[in-house]
Amino acid sequence: MKRTHHSPLVISLLTLTLQACGLNTDLSIQEQSLPINYPAQADKQQNANVTDINWREFFADPHLIGLIDTAIGNNLDMQIALQRIETARSSVKLANAAMLPKVDLAIGGSMRKFGLYTMDGAGNHTTEITPGNTVPEHLPDMFVGLQSSWEIDIWGKLENQRKAAVSEYLSSIEGTNFVISNLVSDVAIHYNDLLALDNELEFIRQTIKKQQEALDVIRLQKKAGRANELAVQQFLAELLSMQVLEVNVLQQITETENKINYLLGRFPQPIERAKNDFFKESSYEISTGIPSQLLENRPDIRAAEFQIEATKFDLKAAKAAFYPNFNITATFGFQAFDPQFLFTSPASMAYSFVGTLIAPLINMKALEARFNTAQANQLSAMYNYQKTILNAYVEVANQLANIKNLQQINTLKKQQSEVLKQSVDVSKELYRSAKASYLEVLIAQQSALQSNIELINVTKQQRISKINLYKALGGGWK
Repeated sequence: MKRTHHSPLVISLLTLTLQACGLNTDLSIQEQSLPINYPAQADKQQNANVTDINWREFFADPHLIGLIDTAIGNNLDMQIALQRIETARSSVKLANAAMLPKVDLAIGGSMRKFGLYTMDGAGNHTTEITPGNTVPEHLPDMFVGLQSSWEIDIWGKLENQRKAAVSEYLSSIEGTNFVISNLVSDVAIHYNDLLALDNELEFIRQTIKKQQEALDVIRLQKKAGRANELAVQQFLAELLSMQVLEVNVLQQITETENKINYLLGRFPQPIERAKNDFFKESSYEISTGIPSQLLENRPDIRAAEFQIEATKFDLKAAKAAFYPNFNITATFGFQAFDPQFLFTSPASMAYSFVGTLIAPLINMKALEARFNTAQANQLSAMYNYQKTILNAYVEVANQLANIKNLQQINTLKKQQSEVLKQSVDVSKELYRSAKASYLEVLIAQQSALQSNIELINVTKQQRISKINLYKALGGGWK
């Protein structure tokens, strides 16, 4: 019976192939389905989506639009994000180039001397290199030509690496869109902070003016014997307290202006703004659409989705690394020992063509580690995708609840402010007729001031909540 002998190399290749075939590249995790609607969502909100509105229309203030334009052009985080796109684009070009043959121009020379008591040396001593001339002891060798190498992508490793690079590139674009969305909302939020501080400062200064007038009246009453020094000191202390509050607000205005200038990528300078538009209602009604639209409108979700695609292709490439690689190398050019013969055709023409099958044997642990890393990266990308979706939904739900509650608070604060404003006038009249003490007047003024400041803050929170909802729904980058 004839016995069949198998080459150890063939057995090794078959073992590698079978081992690679058993590697799992179809990974999955438990996913949560998006709810059909947002909590307490009105039916009329399900058809439209506020993110369909361009941010230039959503923010009607021309001063704010100008600031956002400047920020998009100059913001340093934005510039960094753009460079990430360039890096990813270069990676795509490198991955595309890896699939093509590599061709280089080679110009080289060497000098060889063989030992006399060697096979080459002894043979050269009696061998004619040209008619009548033996091979010289010092033998030059010159070459001018092309060298080429090409890895044949049999298993799709290079193709998957190219697809991974493309997905990374698309993810970097979405990441930049997310930077734009955050940048637009951050500038708008700080701008509204600034408008709120302007209105707060204006109200404080009006209060200071009234308190100065009240202090003058108290001093006159003291001279007439209708008030004492304690009343003067109390009104003076309240005036000084208001002046301190004025300075604090001025400092907050300076810091907020500097925050905006930082986002705009420039050094501190005054910020132009429309102070009188703070209490003006937005011309657009907030429409949320449905939660599934987040998958298309949120750049961070889209970026996370492309990251999953990139890790899938990386995992396939890591699996393909277990299979043998087939490389082709070739050279073509002119080669001679003497420059005068270098370009003699066809005598000096030289070429070579080599095909090589390379299979990993010793470094299997490194390949396994790379494959395990690719698996972990894909699972991490999947979990990150689910986390990003959950975070987006929670952000929208929080802002919807916040807008609803702030609307109720704003209505109550307006009523409270109006009542306390009237109480200040009443307290002054009662004080003049000696039916109320100066402490009651001070308390009425303090309450009115606090109520108006709270009303300004509630109005600011309403405006900011709408901005946050606009961003949470995926607006601000289109």
